[in-house]
Amino acid sequence: MAQGMVQVTHTGTSRWRRRTGEYASLAAALEAAGDGDVLTVAPGTYRENLVLDRAVTLRGPEGAPGSVRLAPADGVPLTVRASAVVQDLHVEGQDSAAPAVLVEEGVPELLDLRIVTRSAAGIEVRGGARPTVRRCTVDNPAGVGIAVVDGGSGVFEECEVVAAGQAAVAVRGGAHPRLERCRVHHASGVGLSAAGENSSLEAVGCEVYEVRGSGVQVTGRASAYLTDCEVHRTGGDGVTLDTDAVLTLADCRIHDVPENAVDLRSRSVLTLTRTTVQRFGRNGLSVWDPGTRVDANQCEISDSTGDYPAVWISDGATAVLDACRVHDVPDALFVLDRGSRVDVVDSDLSQVRNTAVSVSDGATAQLDDCRIREAATGAWFRDHGSGGTLSGCTVDEVQTGVIVTKGADPTIERCTVTSPAEAGFYVSAEGRGSFLHCRVTGSGGYGFHVIDGCRATLRKCRTERCARGGYEFADGGPGDTGGPLVEDCASDESAGIGPGPSVPRDPVAQPVTGTVGLLSTVPSPRVTEPAVTAVPAAEPEKPARTSADVLGELDALVGLDSVKREVRALTDMIEVGRRRREAGLKAASVRRHLVFTGSPGTGKTTVARLYGEILASLGVLEKGHLVEVSRVDLVGEHIGSTAIRTQEAFDRARGGVLFIDEAYALSPEDAGRDFGKEAIDTLVKLMEDHREAVVVIVAGYTAEMERFLSVNPGVASRFSRTITFGDYGSEEMLRIVEQQAEEQEYRLGPGAPDALLKYFTAIPKGPAFGNGRTARQTFEAMVERHAGRVAQLPEPSTDDLTLLYPEDLPELP
Repeated sequence: MAQGMVQVTHTGTSRWRRRTGEYASLAAALEAAGDGDVLTVAPGTYRENLVLDRAVTLRGPEGAPGSVRLAPADGVPLTVRASAVVQDLHVEGQDSAAPAVLVEEGVPELLDLRIVTRSAAGIEVRGGARPTVRRCTVDNPAGVGIAVVDGGSGVFEECEVVAAGQAAVAVRGGAHPRLERCRVHHASGVGLSAAGENSSLEAVGCEVYEVRGSGVQVTGRASAYLTDCEVHRTGGDGVTLDTDAVLTLADCRIHDVPENAVDLRSRSVLTLTRTTVQRFGRNGLSVWDPGTRVDANQCEISDSTGDYPAVWISDGATAVLDACRVHDVPDALFVLDRGSRVDVVDSDLSQVRNTAVSVSDGATAQLDDCRIREAATGAWFRDHGSGGTLSGCTVDEVQTGVIVTKGADPTIERCTVTSPAEAGFYVSAEGRGSFLHCRVTGSGGYGFHVIDGCRATLRKCRTERCARGGYEFADGGPGDTGGPLVEDCASDESAGIGPGPSVPRDPVAQPVTGTVGLLSTVPSPRVTEPAVTAVPAAEPEKPARTSADVLGELDALVGLDSVKREVRALTDMIEVGRRRREAGLKAASVRRHLVFTGSPGTGKTTVARLYGEILASLGVLEKGHLVEVSRVDLVGEHIGSTAIRTQEAFDRARGGVLFIDEAYALSPEDAGRDFGKEAIDTLVKLMEDHREAVVVIVAGYTAEMERFLSVNPGVASRFSRTITFGDYGSEEMLRIVEQQAEEQEYRLGPGAPDALLKYFTAIPKGPAFGNGRTARQTFEAMVERHAGRVAQLPEPSTDDLTLLYPEDLPELP
């Protein structure tokens, strides 16, 4: 066959039709060919734009792969519009606005093609086309490797994208291809991308690596299913989901990712089965936003290379881990923000440098039959509204088993803490918690350590071989109304707690305070017969502070200069008005209700408490106490219950301040039939009917509060002024840490102040940033790291026990 000739082998059976023919161009050969004919192309370069609209076979010569080059000056080199077969061609394109190979119709087969191009796409499949593409290679440093669009589909087997200027594989417009045993790498964009409603991508046995963006990206209501796939060495996240995306990973491996191994947001749903996530720089699983959910079964998350939690759940997202392993990470599970939740069943959390389970900002964690081992802290419920349940769990070889602080209120039942270096269970700073049938064995400190008069509940708990004692209930100090409630608890160093033979049948357990030493018995609750009523002796009333004293405390707060000026101006107006009335003069009416705006952690609650005390000292309010509520405390589940809840909250605040945090949540933008309006209407009426009895302060983010007041003129008219709380600067956050250190009898060692300034300057000001709260959490993290360091010293000095150094700083989030 001559050089540059195309041989056509006809399949017709009629005697008059020639069996073969040779043509000087591809176009001429196609003109002469019919369905079923075979076109064999001689080696050479063909500058033609080839269009296959018949079911023919087009192939290069056997034994000479790559010898046939299809390379027109512009346009689409190869367009397929029929169920043709194309094999052993080298395709080159130069048109950045067109694909190198375009498949528009039919069920063609593309076999062993080498596509080296600078086109919009190496291969583009669109419309109703359903090709089978086998052993094809795409090298397109200018555009997309493989694009399947506008309802197209097809199967790609053993194909490889060796370079792409954008995505290696892009699926959009309702397309739905399947990839089998394919490799995509060295893409400037993402590896596999699926976007748009009804778009879907299925990949089996594929490998994605060396891409600058995410390995896999699913967005905009698209879906993807990956089985036995490997994603690694990406420049961005390993897997990204956004905006109602759905992804299933089965038997996959994600590893060596510098960012998040998996990041999902905006109501996306991820299902992982028997999948491993290893060596990631940020979070292994990063889960954000209400409606976003992860379900992981028999998965492993391990070997973090950064200083971030392995699993991060925030902003109302949900994660479920069943029979999973998380190990060799800085923190295992970090769940924060109201509405966020993690459910963990029959899973192992081990070799955790900091905290295995951290719950904060009103989040919830449920752990059933889990095993926590080799961690600094087993579980830490950090603040008000944070809680959940630990049931049937074991915590082994930790510094502290479970910590409950700052109003958190979890339920811990049938859990065992073995060999903690410090306390098995530690409750402080108004933490609560219910501990039922729990056990501590071999503690290097106390079994249960409850301080600050916390109202924790202990029932049927037991301690054994605790070095400092089974139970420590430190007195909360003057004015403390009670300590832990203890019932039927026991220790191997005492006869236990519980009614004896002569105790009446229905004992009443009383709060326990005091200290239990190594040689002491566990203090038993006083038992009172039902018929006997104990009348406590009247305690002398605590003398109220003067307004000058309270203003002095306000002035001592870090920062808040504009806030202090506003409060002083308001206080001066009220004081002068009082004096004018005493002198028989008219006094200007001062509306006392306030709006506080600003970011979390800027001191709004603290200033509200001091404001109440100031008003009480001036005789404007009877008590001046603070009642803090949010939407969940005011809004009920059915008609009528909201008004009752709001009335009850208002009644609790009589004589003081009703502080409504995140008040804008009472009037959501998509309210519909939301009962928040009922709470607002009830509140407005109560403020009018009892205008002298309660001061109301509504608080929240600045933009949200502006919207809240604009859509509720009845509420806006009740408030005299808005006080804006600005974010803290780095130096102010340093002062907060210094104050915390002084209160807790710590000191900042050489270099620590400068390191803290740099830390607070560099810390991301994103959703997790909490101003003063962040400063306090940083101090707590330093104390925790300090403890892990000093606990290794055989005989630490006073300096060792008190000095915090730059090395105690946590890594930036």
